[in-house]
Amino acid sequence: MLVSVRTFISSVVMLAAAALCSNVAAAAPRSNSSFPKPEVDQPVANAKGQEVAVLSGGCFWGIQAIYQHMRGVVSVTSGYSGGNSETAHYEMVGSGNTRHAESVRIVYDPRQITYGQILMIFFSVAHNPTELDKQGPDWGTQYRSAVFYGNDDQKRIATAYIAQLERAKVYPQKIVTQVVPLAVFYPAENYHQDYVRHHPTNPYIVINDLPKLANFKKQFPELYREN
Repeated sequence: MLVSVRTFISSVVMLAAAALCSNVAAAAPRSNSSFPKPEVDQPVANAKGQEVAVLSGGCFWGIQAIYQHMRGVVSVTSGYSGGNSETAHYEMVGSGNTRHAESVRIVYDPRQITYGQILMIFFSVAHNPTELDKQGPDWGTQYRSAVFYGNDDQKRIATAYIAQLERAKVYPQKIVTQVVPLAVFYPAENYHQDYVRHHPTNPYIVINDLPKLANFKKQFPELYREN
C-alpha cells in the first residue's frame, strides 16, 4: 500500500475509530494479564553475542516500534522478506504480487532476552495472529503473519509456541501465522525506518500503533523500555 493511500485510509479510519477498536477487542487474546510464556525456548546466553529474528505482522511501522521498545533489542530494521531483490521495493510490494511480506529484522542480545520472549511479544501485543493476509485496515499477502526462522532451533520454538497457544485457546480464532525459512531480508527505504518515532501524530499511527505500545508497557513492564 502506498504511503499516500495509507494516509487516506488513516483519515477515513479516524471517523470510524470506535468501530476499529471494537474489532480489535473482539479478536484480542482471552486474557492479556496472563499471556502464556513459551514452554519451549532457548536458554539465556552466558557469552556476549547477537542473534537475529525476522517477523512479519502487518505494517512494518508498528512492528518496528514495538521492538524498539523491548529490553535487550539492539536494533530493528523495517524491510521485506519472501520475494527477490528485484521486487523488494515499497511500490512493488504494495501490489501484493511479489511474495514479499513487510517484515522487521530484530537484532537482540541473547544474554538479556530469548527468542521465545520475542515471539511472546509478537503474538500478544504486536499484531493479531488470527487475521489471514491482513492486519487491521491493511489487506494483502504483504501484511501476512509470518515467522521467518533462521535455523532449526527458531523453527522448533516458533512451532511449539503456536501449538501451545492453540491448546490453551488463547485466541477465539485459529492462529494463521506461517512458520517459514528465511531466505533473504531486504531493508526497506530510508523513509520507512523509525516511522513511528518520526510521525507520532499521524492518524494511522495514533489509531493502529500507539495503543499497541501502551498495551506492551502495561502488560509486560519488565520487558518494556523507553527509547
